[in-house]
Amino acid sequence: MSVRIAKFLSDCGVASRRGAEKLIADGAVAINGNIIDSPVNFVSDADVVTVNGKQISLSDKTELYAFYKPINTMTTKSDPNGRKTIYDVLPKKYHHLKYVGRLDFKTTGLLLLTNDGDLARKLTLPSSHIPRVYVAHVGGKCDKLDLARRGMVVDGIKYAPMKITEQEHGVLRIEITEGKKNEIRIVMRACGCPVKKLHRINYGKISLGNLTPGQIMKISQKTIDEMLKTL
Repeated sequence: MSVRIAKFLSDCGVASRRGAEKLIADGAVAINGNIIDSPVNFVSDADVVTVNGKQISLSDKTELYAFYKPINTMTTKSDPNGRKTIYDVLPKKYHHLKYVGRLDFKTTGLLLLTNDGDLARKLTLPSSHIPRVYVAHVGGKCDKLDLARRGMVVDGIKYAPMKITEQEHGVLRIEITEGKKNEIRIVMRACGCPVKKLHRINYGKISLGNLTPGQIMKISQKTIDEMLKTL
């Protein structure tokens, strides 16, 4: 089976699809020794792909990691505003990994990383119904949480029902399955209790456990296989 070269490079963890297109435009990508200048090229298992002279191939085994994202880091390869990214924190040997979804600049906690671009995409699809669990510190008592529990519309965007448990004064345990951009912050603000601190502790069966900020841990093949069966 053949795939577009940009998708192939993305699945290999070389760059995002947009980043792959830039590499192609810069003349850094070759297929079977021939430099290409257009992303409208397809490759199969029989082709040899190189980037800046280095051969690129899909890993035989899917790898998945749990990473404790520190506060004040961007979930991106590079930031045009010069802010620190997760790749400034990660050791270089992990720089080929793709992030599964995003956590915003101020949000901390569990972020999954993988060498499999297709897996990263499937794990973030709303149709996969994978629960993500967060601990949110909010501004005082929240009297309108039932709005979020039922699901609500904010600024024309519909947000699915959230499972919310009040752990203590101003601290909420929130479970979501959609994962829309800034979903919890937007909904909680609409409920009258803006989030002061947000921390993710679970993504499906994977837990942050005892990791500390900046630490990374490989997920067992058994856990990966169990997750793949549900997708």
